[in-house]
Amino acid sequence: MTAPRGGLPIARLLQAAWIRPVLFLVLLVVLWDLAIRVFHIPPYQVPAPKDVIATLATEWPTLLAEAWPTTVATLWGFLLSAAFGIPVAMLIAGSRTVESYVYPLLVFSQSIPKIAIAPLFVVWFGFGMLPKVLSAFLLGFFPVVVSAVAGFKSVEPDMLDLARAMEASRWQLFRMVILPYATPAIFAGLKVSITLAVVGAVVGEFVGSNSGIGFVLQRSIGTFELPTMFAALVILALIGVLLFWLLDVIERWTIPWHASQRYDLVLGA
Repeated sequence: MTAPRGGLPIARLLQAAWIRPVLFLVLLVVLWDLAIRVFHIPPYQVPAPKDVIATLATEWPTLLAEAWPTTVATLWGFLLSAAFGIPVAMLIAGSRTVESYVYPLLVFSQSIPKIAIAPLFVVWFGFGMLPKVLSAFLLGFFPVVVSAVAGFKSVEPDMLDLARAMEASRWQLFRMVILPYATPAIFAGLKVSITLAVVGAVVGEFVGSNSGIGFVLQRSIGTFELPTMFAALVILALIGVLLFWLLDVIERWTIPWHASQRYDLVLGA
């Protein structure tokens, strides 16, 4: 007995990877609307989904224009985190002396709230793009270092001994053995870094800026324009999701051989 022709495309659509988060998001919006109706939450506390959607529709050009400085600051901060974090991780993983001096200081630096440092950047560098980039860099740097150190230290000693026995040079040893082993962990740290860089850019805009999503959030909070604030949060979430997805695509292109990219694995207890 064959299945109806109309049911097969629907089943394939439901199996698509992108449809599941969309359905879950729709469910959350429905629950959000029901909670407002059931508990009679006033609009000045939590706006209704329809008000947020209406604000997105009417203020979309303005929000899109304000999203551009935030995205630029996020990308520059993330690129600086990768450019400095990976070499620092190589030094830490390759030398116990460097690790004993540098690693504790990196851990110590994470206990300092970045929101407390951001005003200093405004004092030192003014109200331009640089303070936002530095805030994004500070939040994104540590995850890159920690993950990359773990990746560089995860190389099997037997593989290193085999490469040395085959008279591989230091560059060949790094390119053919160490880097392939460390790349999955590096990408894991970069994925965390890109999302934290978005937060860092917004923190910089909170402290001192006249543009960006953080500026929109601060202005809307001050005037109690909650639909605008929620619409800005939606735009901010879209920025993070888009950048994370782009990094995920780059990871698939870079390490298609790794087990994390094999979607046909069956996990059993």
